[in-house]
Amino acid sequence: MAPAWVEELHLHHVTIPVTIDKMYSVMPSTPIPVKQGESLYLSNLDDMIGARVFTPTVYFYQSENIDPSKKPITKILRYALGDVLVPYYPLSGRLRETKNGKLQVFFGPKQGALMVEARSDIALVELGDLTAPNPSWEPLIFKFPNEEQYKVLDMPLVIAQVTLFRCGGFSIGLRLCHCICDGLGAMQFLGAWAATARTGTLVIDPKPCWDREMFRPRDPPMVTFPHMEFMRIEEGSNLTMTLWQTKPVQKCYRIKREFQNCVKTLAQPFDAAGCTTFDAMAALIWRSWVKALDVRPLDYHLRLTFSVNARQKLKNPPLREGFYGNVVCVACTTSTVSDLVHGQLPKTTRLVREARQSVSEEYLRSTVDYVELDRPRQLEFGGKLTITQWTRFSIYKCADFGWGRPLYAGPIDLTPTPQVCVFLPEGEADCSGSMIVCICLPDSASHKFTQALLLDSMFT
Repeated sequence: MAPAWVEELHLHHVTIPVTIDKMYSVMPSTPIPVKQGESLYLSNLDDMIGARVFTPTVYFYQSENIDPSKKPITKILRYALGDVLVPYYPLSGRLRETKNGKLQVFFGPKQGALMVEARSDIALVELGDLTAPNPSWEPLIFKFPNEEQYKVLDMPLVIAQVTLFRCGGFSIGLRLCHCICDGLGAMQFLGAWAATARTGTLVIDPKPCWDREMFRPRDPPMVTFPHMEFMRIEEGSNLTMTLWQTKPVQKCYRIKREFQNCVKTLAQPFDAAGCTTFDAMAALIWRSWVKALDVRPLDYHLRLTFSVNARQKLKNPPLREGFYGNVVCVACTTSTVSDLVHGQLPKTTRLVREARQSVSEEYLRSTVDYVELDRPRQLEFGGKLTITQWTRFSIYKCADFGWGRPLYAGPIDLTPTPQVCVFLPEGEADCSGSMIVCICLPDSASHKFTQALLLDSMFT
């Protein structure tokens, strides 16, 4: 039996009946500094292929914090969204492609965010444990009928579905276009919307800054790094087939702080330069995942990619306060299957650390120039695991719209992209430093993954 330091969270499958009552186009509540027909520049960091997606998140609120004498929930949220779209006016536009397939924000006849008012004839308690993301919550996120996967062109850039439950509680299902903001930028926008709803007056702190032109490519472009993260690698292993053909399931684990600290101690690279908790946990998850999937052949080179926030790396010039665009680079490291599953964990941890530390201001500028010269057209999954870290986002604090902090705040379903793993913070009430690790596996491999995660039963 797994020790208390690592606990698999069993997701409750539930069918959520949802009826859509109204749909609103939410425009900025006062004039904005662009006219119809004008456009805004997006940087190549905003326009990387991995950013051409909507990031869906859901937030649950209990009925105990709702005052029935106040305005209806949807009206409060809608009016606040209209107010916050004034300083965040780019989110009221639409994306379109220009020459060479580059994106820009365009202001045409179709503008505004979309808000959907819905209801469900079940109570929040019937959803089960609200600790970890659950694919069953998908009906709480609005999608257009027959919407194409990864469609971002001519779409509202903010799509919010407010679902009222029988018990009086509600959820906000939010889709934000990743081309407009990265994770920290999304928290900044979410916090402004929530504070505006909570106080009844526009609150922006810090003042949002667009300033995407600071990431224009150099003239001429200078690519100074190999950028393995973008390279097309033919799938020469059974990894991708194993995942995509077996209909993987989403597995979630609560990882206690004690376990993280223990792994960090065991995973210290032999060069005495140290490592972060992320370095150690990313190495362990990558290694355990590959072991569980029994990847072959052993000499095949696999990739691990993860995003690195480059905000503090920028010195020339420094980033202005309030910038909410994409300032992340994709770090990448490689290893053979054999070295991963049979090698020592400190060596894998060193690979992760070196990839993370390689991200510099020059690396970011080189990324911009690489995309300018060779704009990737499709997501590459061959032989790769991508880890996304949400543990540093203040998502629970940001999402207090006036009804208290949410019971759960975060993503829903990883299975459409089963080679993505997410590190999530535990709910705000938990101050122990636990995190939730969500990863996709064939059901038959989940036990093997748990055993590998426990360092081959070292803690049993």
